[in-house]
Amino acid sequence: MKREREVEVQRDHGTFQDSMRATSSRSGVSARVQLMRPSHWLKNVFVFAPLVYSKTLFQFDYLLPAIEAFGAFCLISSAVYIFNDIADREADAEHPKKRFRPIPSGAVSPTSAWAQLAVVLLSAGLLVSTLPWRAGLLIGIYLLINAAYSLGLKHVVLLDIFIIAAGFMLRVLTGAYAIDVPISNWLVICTLFLSLFLGVAKRRSEINNMERGESRKVLDDYTPELVRTIMIVSVAGSIMSYTLYTLTDRVVEIFGTDKLIYTVPIVMFGMFRYLYLDEKKQTAENPVAVVAKDPSLILTAVAWGAVSLAIIYWGL
Repeated sequence: MKREREVEVQRDHGTFQDSMRATSSRSGVSARVQLMRPSHWLKNVFVFAPLVYSKTLFQFDYLLPAIEAFGAFCLISSAVYIFNDIADREADAEHPKKRFRPIPSGAVSPTSAWAQLAVVLLSAGLLVSTLPWRAGLLIGIYLLINAAYSLGLKHVVLLDIFIIAAGFMLRVLTGAYAIDVPISNWLVICTLFLSLFLGVAKRRSEINNMERGESRKVLDDYTPELVRTIMIVSVAGSIMSYTLYTLTDRVVEIFGTDKLIYTVPIVMFGMFRYLYLDEKKQTAENPVAVVAKDPSLILTAVAWGAVSLAIIYWGL
């Protein structure tokens, strides 16, 4: 009887250990996925802008390389996040929120993170090799400037937000080279202004939340007046460049209509809504999180997309 109880206890103990190992395994996988920041892959939809505006969205020969470019950017951007987390692991360990990230929390060791980084870079390289060389070159430039950003340029006032903006411009240009279509300069400039706006809006939220633990060194070099000036210029530039894009002769000729101008009020509302959230909520969150959590911004994005597609592809 005693022997049977011992066997039962050992069996239960073994089951518990198996359960703990399975839980630990799931936790490890979750930590590795979190390390790659898949929620930030939404930023890479800028790659599809040339596909949509060249009226080739529903043509498989164009859609496939655009998807490949999107996938390559997802992997490369994940590699950048992994590298940045490795480089910042000591500083992140002292941050009230960032200390819960996989590396500073101990869920993923630095050695293991380096190994994951190598795998991600290799996978990205294989995907990039399927793209036209110009698209691959731009993805390589994106990787280099973001590595430099992680190693120190993020502490240089103004240059930090321009590097962020350059990343979005490279996404758009890569999307154009991937499918070999020309792209409007106005669309590229609009992307520049929009990404500058998002970058400086995040900086302002971080400045307002410095008492809650935000610790970027570069925040000391930004003043409320400077940030507000850049935001006003970038908002105005985004709206004006997008408006001028919708009115260009080339756009009217390609789409066969000048009705794309009707999407301008939707764009204005979306930007003003984001500005309102940044002004009132002061969450210091990344742009993806802000958009994903606000129903009004989600509906605005859906409305803009639906109206744009209807005008571009069906001439409504």
